[in-house]
Amino acid sequence: MLHKMTFAVASLVLLHSATAATETARITGQYIEARTCDVWTGPCFANADFNLSGKNAVMAWKIDTGSFEGVSLDGLGMVAVISASDTLGLTQTGPARSVIIVDDKATPSQRQALVRLAQKQGGHYLKNVQAVRYAPVAMSVCECKGGSCAEVKAGGAHIKTRCIDAHHDKACGNETAFYPPLARNVSVRPAAAVETGFQGTGLRETWREFDRRGAYVGSFEIR
Repeated sequence: MLHKMTFAVASLVLLHSATAATETARITGQYIEARTCDVWTGPCFANADFNLSGKNAVMAWKIDTGSFEGVSLDGLGMVAVISASDTLGLTQTGPARSVIIVDDKATPSQRQALVRLAQKQGGHYLKNVQAVRYAPVAMSVCECKGGSCAEVKAGGAHIKTRCIDAHHDKACGNETAFYPPLARNVSVRPAAAVETGFQGTGLRETWREFDRRGAYVGSFEIR
């Protein structure tokens, strides 16, 4: 009987430890991205732009609370800038190049964790990192009816969005979220990018765009 009770207590301890570890590993925050093609669009419009546009993107994360690989990242942010060989979301014929901009408030261990977290979230698009930069990462989400008004500024990368107007922004009447978001573990809404671009170094190219239905705004949660 004593042996059975000891086993039961040990099992409860292990279960509690596993639960605590899971809770510790939970990371939540805000996510914003913008691309050089429409993501809220009709299939006919998207098909016409295949591999002509949409090869560049800015992805941004602002962590509310959480730790990654045992390092607390509360309040920090990171931004990934991508230059791909083909339209993002389609099969790639070559590796994408990227620059990761890390919050300059982060400690050395936090900087390393933020880079690894960005790569985990960005998948194959962030395997070929050309440079890691350190700069202030400012991200804000404003109140609006559609919940898609936001702004990001970080070391040459910039996104400013507004909510999509179902009447003003329609072109064919068959618009939908045609391309899924680039990052994993996100819950997002399509948005219009009032302005987006990258004027930094590391990719051998820069860009600046205005008024495109090419953004997502929302949140992320990682366990």
